[in-house]
Amino acid sequence: MAKAKKIVRRAWSRDDIRQMKTMAKSKAGVTKISKTLKRTPGATSVMAAKLGVSLSTRP
Repeated sequence: MAKAKKIVRRAWSRDDIRQMKTMAKSKAGVTKISKTLKRTPGATSVMAAKLGVSLSTRP
């Protein structure tokens, strides 16, 4: 039987949050931001919503 992959949770540092906010301001998009931060798009979206940051790419 295959062993289940262990979920590793990393806390959001101040640098992670700062980088997410600056990339969101430049309309980078969720996938690009999440790849840069090495996090899932879902985790990035949840944290952005929690902080009140819009990840919309519309001008």
